[in-house]
Amino acid sequence: MRTSSSTRGRRPAIAAIAALAAGAVLITGCSSEGGGSGETTGDGRTILRIGTFGSFGYDNKNGAKLYAEYEKLHPNIKIVESNVADGQKYWDTLKLRLSRNSGLADIQAIEVGYIAEATGPTMANKWVDLSKTGGADTSAFLDWKVKQATTPDGKVIGLGTDIGPMAICYNKDLFAKAKLPTDRTKVAALWAGDWAKFVATGKAYQRSAPAGTAFHDSASGLFNAVLSSQPRQYANDKGELDYENSPGVKKAWDLAVEAARSGITAKLRQFDEKGTWNAGFKNAKFATVACPSWMTGIIKDQAGPANEGKWDIAAPPVAGNWGGSFLAVPKSGPHAEEAAKLAAWLTAPAQHAKVFGVNGNIPSTKDTLASAAVQNATIPYFGDTPVGKIYSEAAAGITPAPVSRYDGQVKTFITDNGILDIEQRGTSPDAAWENVRKLVADKIDQ
Repeated sequence: MRTSSSTRGRRPAIAAIAALAAGAVLITGCSSEGGGSGETTGDGRTILRIGTFGSFGYDNKNGAKLYAEYEKLHPNIKIVESNVADGQKYWDTLKLRLSRNSGLADIQAIEVGYIAEATGPTMANKWVDLSKTGGADTSAFLDWKVKQATTPDGKVIGLGTDIGPMAICYNKDLFAKAKLPTDRTKVAALWAGDWAKFVATGKAYQRSAPAGTAFHDSASGLFNAVLSSQPRQYANDKGELDYENSPGVKKAWDLAVEAARSGITAKLRQFDEKGTWNAGFKNAKFATVACPSWMTGIIKDQAGPANEGKWDIAAPPVAGNWGGSFLAVPKSGPHAEEAAKLAAWLTAPAQHAKVFGVNGNIPSTKDTLASAAVQNATIPYFGDTPVGKIYSEAAAGITPAPVSRYDGQVKTFITDNGILDIEQRGTSPDAAWENVRKLVADKIDQ
């Protein structure tokens, strides 16, 4: 998914460290030894625990019911998912548990912003090589997706779940009330080719906006969206952290700051633990959200039945990829072989197609991405919107930027300790940027 990738929960860096132990149970939702204790059910079935964040679309309630399907195919297996909203807390806790080889789920999801760290020198030996265990066909995945999860010595430590081609989701009712077009082609034309036009559209919206609403959910979300479309992000061409010299970071920062200071955002923190951002969907507090494919599942879940048919999807100003994740299997788990088989099954093309059909997560397997099932797909919640065509066309424009092992951490510092302080607390941009620089210098040992 996402998350990921994604704007994550705001906590000062020190508080994030302090939260590790308290948040650890969120990954496995079980005893202090977590999913690594070789658990079985009362009737003797092996329990496989999977730790996720955001919306992966596997679950039996709102997802594609893949767990129930796998359990039917494998009567000796019981799957238990533990899911959290805050991807940063999830990753912090996962790192702590990896260092202890304790309390890990049998399968752990990894967001793309952290995959370079997971394949790096301190973690690469913690994972099962999924090119050799579990039966996955790694040739089925997009080549660049496999490369992202491959260690320097050739081990594939993660199987791709989804990718995050960008679009803009918008509330048609709010657009109409603000005297903006509602047809998705005309909406896309408002900002075609330039994220600055998107901000300008936001200013036009605010001039006639329904009371109590904002054009966009968050400046941090805009930052992530703009940066997702840039060829240079946090890393240089060698995969080394170089965010201060990145033209992509500068462009995304400047536009996010402009959005924050011009009053076109709802000043929300995406994925906040209090649920304020989630409630914003349900209560129609903002008219747009930067919408990588995995965001459609979140809108469906959070806006709820009362808003079905009110949201639509338009092409983004510039194509980009925000998010996408992997499933990895810790070596220390007692059921590593069974977990690898489950991970391979969940990420196989057939299952990718099922998840897309329910949740909108764009597959990272080549044949599924090109299939009629995806190309012609709609999501009932979004009515007749050609979701498959919109996102598959956006996916075709993706050229992945180089990734460093510190991208996820730096993104959190910029969005949660930089942009959000400007947006919610009125911190000056220069002071906010200096705070980001200090946090990177203090917390990241390069």
